Amino acid sequence: MEIYCTRPQCPRPQNHFVDLDNDATLRTAQQKYCTACGMPLILAGRYLPIKLLGRGGFGAAFLSRDRYTPGMRQCVVKQFLPAGNLSPTQLKLAENLFEREAVVLEEIGSQHDQIPNLFAFFPVIVPGLKPKEEDQFFYLVQEYIDGENLEEELTRKGKFSESEVLFLLRSILPVLQFVHSKGIIHRDIKPSNIMRHRNGKLFLLDFGAVKQVTNSPSESGNSSTGIYSLGFAPPEQMSGGKVFPSTDLYALAVTVVLLLTGEKDATQLFDAYSNQLQWQNKVSVSPQLAEILDKMLRSAPNQRFQSAIEVLEAFDFSTQPIPDTSLNHNQPQVISQPPPAPLPQPSTSPSTSVSQFSTLELLAGSAFSGFEGALISIAFLSLLKSPAVTFVISAIVLGILIFSQTKRWIEKWDLVIISAITLLIIFFVPLLRGELVIQQIVFISLAASLVAVAFTSLFRLIYKILSLLL
Repeated sequence: MEIYCTRPQCPRPQNHFVDLDNDATLRTAQQKYCTACGMPLILAGRYLPIKLLGRGGFGAAFLSRDRYTPGMRQCVVKQFLPAGNLSPTQLKLAENLFEREAVVLEEIGSQHDQIPNLFAFFPVIVPGLKPKEEDQFFYLVQEYIDGENLEEELTRKGKFSESEVLFLLRSILPVLQFVHSKGIIHRDIKPSNIMRHRNGKLFLLDFGAVKQVTNSPSESGNSSTGIYSLGFAPPEQMSGGKVFPSTDLYALAVTVVLLLTGEKDATQLFDAYSNQLQWQNKVSVSPQLAEILDKMLRSAPNQRFQSAIEVLEAFDFSTQPIPDTSLNHNQPQVISQPPPAPLPQPSTSPSTSVSQFSTLELLAGSAFSGFEGALISIAFLSLLKSPAVTFVISAIVLGILIFSQTKRWIEKWDLVIISAITLLIIFFVPLLRGELVIQQIVFISLAASLVAVAFTSLFRLIYKILSLLL
């Protein structure tokens, strides 16, 4: 079995031990040491790095195996290794950020299935390469997501289609809503930090630059620490100012724009004169998507969407299925696509029930309610000859019908069938239509239907205006 040495300066990190090829021996073997630098190879006595996955500004990541699990579970061991010559203050900040990632993953990784789980966090102190010196390394062990990140996918297959980025938004926005509800701002969203599993499911990775805005009593407000990826950070983050949920939404929009245009560097799209990304002339998308992305990309945080839920509602994803485009003919290893994550709706949100219906469904339901309400009122008034009693009974029946629509007990063609049956009953039972002829009944019912649609449209417009203002 090959074990990879995690010491950064090791001249020959690959080590092969024949005795570890046997699983029984592997589980009980004593510590192994690098043949080139003497670094302990079995981290915390259980994790065996077998492959270098990559190096970044804060460290390195290794594909590893956990020998204390029955199936020798694969995992990712991340080593804290800040690049460059950092001052003691900067080094301490970087170390805190790395530890913060472990704290955040422990808090939220187990609560959301699109965020990797944390398995362990520990330091390792070993003799240095120079006499009488010690090296200290910090390690974080997390769930391994078997797949490729969106930066790699873009390089492999080229530009994303509109339906593919809609799937991305539908998958990641609920994750951001969950993260933000915990008082956490990710602050480093970009294609390389979104991983697509082999089964098509998208994961949000790398919480190393995370900002916990509710648990920072020693800091002023929720100011930024200056850790970001150039091109993806909005002005408030680059200037070291406060960060908000809309800061992450800006970075997500930049990610979408890069995937749509195929650009590798977001700074190439930035226009200094307008202080905005100029991207629409490079790709053709629907006006709705363009308008929403432009709002997410506005320079001022208060002019963007203020939450991931607002973006989801702008798309009305809850009723418009997004085509499954994660399966690509150039990527045969992707074998299936799970249903997208359910959209989180706060139980106290006033839009919870409305968001379950598209605009067409809402207007169709109001038209049915107006038409059916008129027919019921005419029938009961003809029978009872009492406007007051007719009003009460009609209101009860109509309330039951509206409640049935909200529960989706009746919908679509049921609305037409119920209206037609009611009209036929009134037509064949003269007692139910009083002195009115059938043409008058139809005219009154259609007028009531149009009035109901008009009032519904008006209230929906008022609701949307208030949602934008509040």
